Amino acid sequence: MNHRRASFALIAFLVAQLAVTYGSGAESAGAGQQTIEGLVRDISCPLQNKAATATKFNLQCARQCVEQGSPIIILSKDGDIYVPISDSMPDKSQRERLLPFVGRYVRATGKVFERGGSRAIAIRTITEMKNVHLITDAQ
Repeated sequence: MNHRRASFALIAFLVAQLAVTYGSGAESAGAGQQTIEGLVRDISCPLQNKAATATKFNLQCARQCVEQGSPIIILSKDGDIYVPISDSMPDKSQRERLLPFVGRYVRATGKVFERGGSRAIAIRTITEMKNVHLITDAQ
């Protein structure tokens, strides 16, 4: 229960920071269309379990966390967390769009935003990278 509260508090903080970024019109230098690659999963585990990576994780746990409402993110091989956002204001949930990709390694292209170490992507295109080997039974 505490993990879920911590996850929701973190995502609320990230969304608030992104709202300030959008509201002021301030984007990070060089923000524009970029392509990122990573694992679509819940936000909680990679924050709390440093052993979890974009290619080695517990798929059952990630799916359970998402089913319980944990925010969905893209975790890069470098450990960067990207929060999916819409390309409009007010922001619209990207959850339904990402649900089919939970537990899959993807290539996403869109406008990337960064502020204070937080990253977000307004996804234009997303495709699964089926050739990436994933270890899905990690503890």
